[in-house]
Amino acid sequence: MPLDDRYQLAFRLYPYERSADQDAAAPVRHPVVVMGGGPIGVATALDLGLQGIPVVLLDDHEGIGQGSRAICFSKRSLEIADRYGCAGPMLDKGVVWNLGKVFHEDRKVYEFNLLLEEGHRFPAFINLQQPYFEKFLVERVRAAQAAGAPIQLRGKNRVQGVDIKADHVALTVDTPEGTYTIEADWLIGCDGAGSPLRGMMGLEFEGRVFQDSFLIADIRMLSESFPTERWFWFEPSHKAGASTLLHRQPDDVWRVDFQIGWDVDRKEELKEENVRRRLNAFLGGQVEYEIVWTSIYTFQCRRMKRFRHGRVIFAGDSAHQVSPFGARGANSGMQDVDNLGWKLGMVIRGEAPDGLLDSYDEERRHGADENILNSTRATDFITPKSKISHIFRNAVLSLAEHHAFARPLVNSGRLSVPCTYDGLSLTGADDLPDGPARSRPGSPCPDAPLGNGFLLNALGGGFVLLTVDAEAPERLDVEAVAVRRVSVSAADDPTGALAARYLGGAVSAVYLIRPDQHVVARWPAYDADAVRAAVNLTCGRG
Repeated sequence: MPLDDRYQLAFRLYPYERSADQDAAAPVRHPVVVMGGGPIGVATALDLGLQGIPVVLLDDHEGIGQGSRAICFSKRSLEIADRYGCAGPMLDKGVVWNLGKVFHEDRKVYEFNLLLEEGHRFPAFINLQQPYFEKFLVERVRAAQAAGAPIQLRGKNRVQGVDIKADHVALTVDTPEGTYTIEADWLIGCDGAGSPLRGMMGLEFEGRVFQDSFLIADIRMLSESFPTERWFWFEPSHKAGASTLLHRQPDDVWRVDFQIGWDVDRKEELKEENVRRRLNAFLGGQVEYEIVWTSIYTFQCRRMKRFRHGRVIFAGDSAHQVSPFGARGANSGMQDVDNLGWKLGMVIRGEAPDGLLDSYDEERRHGADENILNSTRATDFITPKSKISHIFRNAVLSLAEHHAFARPLVNSGRLSVPCTYDGLSLTGADDLPDGPARSRPGSPCPDAPLGNGFLLNALGGGFVLLTVDAEAPERLDVEAVAVRRVSVSAADDPTGALAARYLGGAVSAVYLIRPDQHVVARWPAYDADAVRAAVNLTCGRG
């Protein structure tokens, strides 16, 4: 189907321009080269560039790809984007939703709310077409460039060869004006599920391919038939698919996913008359609509064995893949960027040994495994492959309609939540026995109201010592690493959310927080030696 005009607004975001590297007498060495200009690649370049680290992004296109693709962006991704300075336009453009409903045939089984508490700056999810998400990231890059951030976006620069050395990587790059070579101290592969870089290095995925197909149809319609919620049907009575998913997006566009089976003729299914046949059956034939974009996907739950290979590091879909149920693809990729950026920055600045990057591999493989587990379970529930599993699935749905205990067993895609790094190598001590489980070491910091703002904005980036009704120095320096204090009191939040999320049963607390806003360690009071040990642990010096 032709790409809708509104999706073409930002297509050529970084058109080809000749670079000085193409005229250099010898290959130019760059601290970081990012391969791939999707949302994960652009976010990686932005993260590093905002730290003042020179970074070159190479992409074989000149901007965003076709179609909406990822549409559900989680609260955690918005919090990360907020630290990059681009969450505002995403939130303004996106469709906010917290409520989901599950149906079996024509009956509503139950509904759920993803944000059951107040006191968060961002909603649980927004729906926003990936082209817009990418556009806002690139616009932030342009603003950062204007302010002096050393970021280069090079469109129509296709990497066609890599030569990995002990202390750098040499890249052969093809352009409309010929081929040139550059070098990178570090190469970050963000080149998607098909990853040419992974192929050049002879690296494989491990995991499972699911034998089922889903037809995506993005349609524009002015209809009050469906509210701004996530609706999922098991065995819908319209018979347009074995299951159906419906989401609303900006610009009056709705995403419809039909489960159409494994043995299908994709070319035939994508013909407009056949897409319309399914849509008319679903919508009842009474709703006028315009088809914006269609695609068929078969999903996989797979990952690389390791995400770091010396000077080459993989992130996003190039490192791991999951089914779209649960919105775990782009959201987990944003967590990859958030995890990698500060660590690579420290290594490049000489503040940490390069062994710190092994913790990126450890933590994000842990995150990928968590996502793959949840995604696999959802897929098995949605697409039962045996008679007995189908009977079990429908029995669960029948029970869930009337009994709350069965509802947690229903799995139409457990939606993405941030990963907690329990027990991993950078997770420090928990000496706050009465502290809340949600802010334990390894967990991402939960937001909370703070005066006229929110806690996560006060934390920002960098290492932070968060004191809650406790005393500590305003600043602590640990072997060239500055730790800034953020001092708050439970009285700063009359709603009680701050105390509930950071004190629990304790009267005071001190938290060491990483630049990606994950908790390292916590104590009831400030202890200089304990804090220094925790900082050294987090910097790979423990």
